[in-house]
Amino acid sequence: MHVEVRQADDVVIVDLSGKLVSGLGEEILREVVNELLAEQWKKILLNLSEVPGIDSAGVGELVASLKISERFGAKLKLLNLHERVRHSLHLSHLLPSFEVFENEKDALQSFQVT
Repeated sequence: MHVEVRQADDVVIVDLSGKLVSGLGEEILREVVNELLAEQWKKILLNLSEVPGIDSAGVGELVASLKISERFGAKLKLLNLHERVRHSLHLSHLLPSFEVFENEKDALQSFQVT
């Protein structure tokens, strides 16, 4: 799992690449989200366009990231889900829990709506 973090105004975009699976992948996501929350980021966009697969641990970590973000008053949204990732979230009945976007422009604009 590789992570790049960039900024668009007051939104931090986390570009993830590699499989989000048990072990290093889920730990990296947890560390990145916790660090961003510690730095007071309130708008977090996880770009999963380069994440071809996810297992139950990865799904669990996405849910944990969403919950801790909410606890800290932050919004966490997902961008560019691969079909396998979308299917895994759908099968887990978790897809409605996340705001999911197909393009970055729409995702960024959604953070500006109050």
